[in-house]
Amino acid sequence: MLTALKHNFRTWLFRPKIEHGTVTLTQRRIFILPTRQGFALALVLVLMLLGDINYNLSLGYVLTFLLAMVGVMSALHIFRNLAHLEIRAGRADAVFNGETAQFLLHFHNGSNLSRYQLGLRDERGNTISFDVPARQDTVITFKVPTTQRGWLVLGSLTLQTGFPLGLFRAWSYLHFDARCLVYPKPLPDAPLPSGNTPDGAGKRNISGDEDFAGLRNYVAGDALPRIAWKAFAREQGLQVKQFSVQAGEELWLDFADTPDRTDEEKLARMARWVLSAEALGMRYGLRLPDSEVLPDGGTAQRDECLRQLALFGLGEKNP
Repeated sequence: MLTALKHNFRTWLFRPKIEHGTVTLTQRRIFILPTRQGFALALVLVLMLLGDINYNLSLGYVLTFLLAMVGVMSALHIFRNLAHLEIRAGRADAVFNGETAQFLLHFHNGSNLSRYQLGLRDERGNTISFDVPARQDTVITFKVPTTQRGWLVLGSLTLQTGFPLGLFRAWSYLHFDARCLVYPKPLPDAPLPSGNTPDGAGKRNISGDEDFAGLRNYVAGDALPRIAWKAFAREQGLQVKQFSVQAGEELWLDFADTPDRTDEEKLARMARWVLSAEALGMRYGLRLPDSEVLPDGGTAQRDECLRQLALFGLGEKNP
């Protein structure tokens, strides 16, 4: 309840809007407030000043105003630690549900000052800390765990810093138009349905024992039995075995052919079918109650089929 009220108040006060392109942190975008340590120092300075006045301590005045100047300079430096940074959001590659989405954020520091102890935090509580060297571009990977299929929106981010003394906290709100497509989590193993040509003839069972056709790079979601462990042991990287099939053969992956009870279970099975068919080098099509993908092959076909599965029933199939 308190968290929701705080979020609504912040939204009303700062009126964050979705931003496109590059964002430059000007003074109107940076907010500064004392931390607990800052308030504690202010209280100590007030007590010291009262003692100096009461006992007329000349050196006490010097120490009090020296510490006060340190606090003021700390506020200036914390502002400069964020000021004029340029930030833009990069592309986030699609992932399977349960994996971690990686949003790329590009920071450009055109000044001669390095920026230290910067932190990013989103509304889910995910955080990352980093530095941005002077006169350099720095790419930050902001990781967000996925919990459901569909579009994962990056949402509002808070860029903050307490450098150098932690007496103040400076922050700025960022809200980029960035999102990551989350595919359904495929089943560990699910035999392909019977293949068929467009006219319904020529069915055969796909057993996975076709002729070996070579290796390709591993893609998240590939079945573990198809990994070429011998190649991995020879330090050739993680690769997957590919098998050849008869030329011209097509396979339809139909939502109606799944034996599962719930839609999410059906989509998980179909995601495994898509990965298996692509690993076999087959031409395959996809049929869903609300869409259809014509038979084809290759990674583009795989990505389009997985996209249709990810957005099934969500009404968000536009790019």
